[in-house]
Amino acid sequence: KGFGPLDAPVSGGDRGAREGTLTIMVGGAQEDYDFAAPLFAAMGKTIVLQGGPGTGQLCKLANQIGIASGMIAMSEALAFAHATGLNLETTLRSISGGGASSWALLNLAPRVLKGDFAPGFYVKHFVKDIGLSLDVCKEQGIRLPGLELAAKLYGEVVAAGEGDAGTQALARRYFQISG
Repeated sequence: KGFGPLDAPVSGGDRGAREGTLTIMVGGAQEDYDFAAPLFAAMGKTIVLQGGPGTGQLCKLANQIGIASGMIAMSEALAFAHATGLNLETTLRSISGGGASSWALLNLAPRVLKGDFAPGFYVKHFVKDIGLSLDVCKEQGIRLPGLELAAKLYGEVVAAGEGDAGTQALARRYFQISG
């Protein structure tokens, strides 16, 4: 039996890769997915066949679009707290337990407060994904203003020489521009 192509981008960063907890978004034929399922199970915990070839990549772009908005929200909340003189640690504890809670607040904001901008996912790779997402939007006639804003803001992060930093470096940019 032949084995057909699968696209299987992942989410979960370096930590998910080390711990075998990646989310794997698969595109391809069901029989090819079934054949590869044991391999995927060794690497990830959330493994979903999205549909035919290419749908895994489209799902990954949707994931990156969601992350982009989440990173802006986290960065703006921290920059606002900082600019208004709030204690960042107590503010983070409060908003992480409420309706504003997100993966970025729970996982990346504590790193921002420690000045840790080491990459779990590089800004330069995130900018590439944002660009791919915008390309698909252009081809499909889709307008996503939040994604357009993320492209602009992350472009500023790269222009500041932080392409090799983690995506949480956006918060540092927000601290610089918020006063």
